Amino acid sequence: MEIISTIAVLRETLQGRQPVVFVPTMGNLHEGHIALAELARQHGRTVVVSIFVNPLQFGPGEDLAKYPRTLEADCRKLQAAGADIVFTPSAEELFPTPQQFQVEPPPFANELCGAFRPGHFRGVATIVLKLFNIVQPACAVFGKKDYQQLFIIRGMVREFDLPLKIFAGETQRAEDGLALSSRNGYLKAEERAEAPRLYQNLRLIHEAVTSGRRDFATLESAAAADLARHGWQVDYISLRNAGTLQPAQAGDAALVVLGAARLGTTRLIDNVEFRSAG
Repeated sequence: MEIISTIAVLRETLQGRQPVVFVPTMGNLHEGHIALAELARQHGRTVVVSIFVNPLQFGPGEDLAKYPRTLEADCRKLQAAGADIVFTPSAEELFPTPQQFQVEPPPFANELCGAFRPGHFRGVATIVLKLFNIVQPACAVFGKKDYQQLFIIRGMVREFDLPLKIFAGETQRAEDGLALSSRNGYLKAEERAEAPRLYQNLRLIHEAVTSGRRDFATLESAAAADLARHGWQVDYISLRNAGTLQPAQAGDAALVVLGAARLGTTRLIDNVEFRSAG
């Protein structure tokens, strides 16, 4: 496995090694990331994983400075997973001058997580487009845990006619159901014990809807209230059409319920996809 930190060397190294499959990450890798790298292996000749903590997607007061940097451990995990190249650019390499041109997502990016992290998806879309241009992959792999991010990236690829396919990896979970996340390490012991409650509430909504309930707002409010009673600060619990991410309607067949809430200082997100009872 090769570790490359400059654009020029990466491009030179990738000559003649197509098709390339790309997995963008911010590092501090867990089994969810490794599953994405293993999925990537199924779709191309050369697997490139990037590790870059992108300042464009962090807002004021967020955890850019303390976001865990664990490059040596990450590289050991990626080598074991069969990655071919790890791209580890510095901020100076990617932004030799301030990034004045940015990708502006549609207004939908200001809903759900975007309502609580202004500009976040602009930063995500900008760095992902930049990395796509650098790596030139035939396909790229993203996790379903960041469901709104995946939806926005797919839309950007489609509307800009980018010549690549997007594959989605299933959310990886701990035994108690908590979605694996690089930020789980921020949780104190008692918070970690409480953390699966977000997923449990999303599952309850899933079970209620598949049993025939259509009082979506009531279900959302009940889940948010349960989390609040147990010390969570809820950003949103929202039932959406899985194909459009618009608010769910009674006749929708493919649905996803998404949630984001803070437990202590840690913001957790999760979702559950499912088919309605019709």
